[in-house]
Amino acid sequence: MTISYRDAGVDIDAANEAKNRIRALARGTFNPQVLSEIGSFGAMFKPDYRGAQEPILVASADGVGTKLKVAFQTGIHNTVGYDLVAHCVDDILVQGARPLFFMDYIATGKLEPGIVASLIEGLARGCKEANCPLIGGETAEMPGFYAAGEYDVAGFIIGWVDRTQIIDGSRITPGDVILGLPSLGLHTNGYSLARKLFFEVAGYGVETDIPEIGLKAGEALLLPHKNYLPLLDDSLGGGKIKGLAHITGGGFLENLPRILPAGCGAEITRGTWPVLPLFEHLVKLGELPESESYRVFNMGIGMMVVVAAADADALQAEIAARGTDVYRIGRIVAGEQEVHLK
Repeated sequence: MTISYRDAGVDIDAANEAKNRIRALARGTFNPQVLSEIGSFGAMFKPDYRGAQEPILVASADGVGTKLKVAFQTGIHNTVGYDLVAHCVDDILVQGARPLFFMDYIATGKLEPGIVASLIEGLARGCKEANCPLIGGETAEMPGFYAAGEYDVAGFIIGWVDRTQIIDGSRITPGDVILGLPSLGLHTNGYSLARKLFFEVAGYGVETDIPEIGLKAGEALLLPHKNYLPLLDDSLGGGKIKGLAHITGGGFLENLPRILPAGCGAEITRGTWPVLPLFEHLVKLGELPESESYRVFNMGIGMMVVVAAADADALQAEIAARGTDVYRIGRIVAGEQEVHLK
């Protein structure tokens, strides 16, 4: 008896259909710096460093985490790809870097061209917004490895910053001001706890209306990860920004200390920004202590900006003029590299 690859669970025809859809979507993100087509063994890119004296490459890789479970439950797959790009863009942004290009890896048990195309649609939308070409990636069909209808996706971003404009927190000193830029929701962290609270503790389904939030449970959990590059891009090279902290896994308590130099701590003043109803509801459902809430969730602040007190008003107005609220949420104090809530 002849056994084919399809009999073993891998459908080459479906993979080819998916690749054709990917090629069309990815090509829509290309710019003149992309020198190869989707489907090449390697992707070629000619960087333009815009007159930098000493360009430094900045790289990051990430996934979407268990937010994917919500995509599986709702059947909505065109948002998590966007989330992945935004997360990666924000991760290199904290060092002052702008993206050059993006690559992805998608793995699934049975390749469904429609789902893959929907996922890539979100990736392409995020890449266009960040002016970051999606130049290649990998799609792997691995029968028996993933549950039916499930997949994983990872992103890889390369960006650049001129050495003279690197933002690393080294200039932060006591007396500096901490500005907070609002998040849209959970972004891409805290989902294991949030799903437990919604679907086990509260017994919600993805279609359950939650009056306290004004959204269905699935809608609330699929709110997008915000891309902060458009809000901060024009402020990166002016020297006002001393530090940036992307509030991801670890929340307030573990992300801000990553950029604090020795001898500096941070005080965050509660009540200086509106905590999103989503977080208030999650805290209530789980009766979460404050330390857990601020360690797991972003609590309504997705990016923190550290600036000298003398520059705070100007930078706050500068960023606000680009279409966002900006909150003064704390200050840098002398002490250990820790965050204290007051």
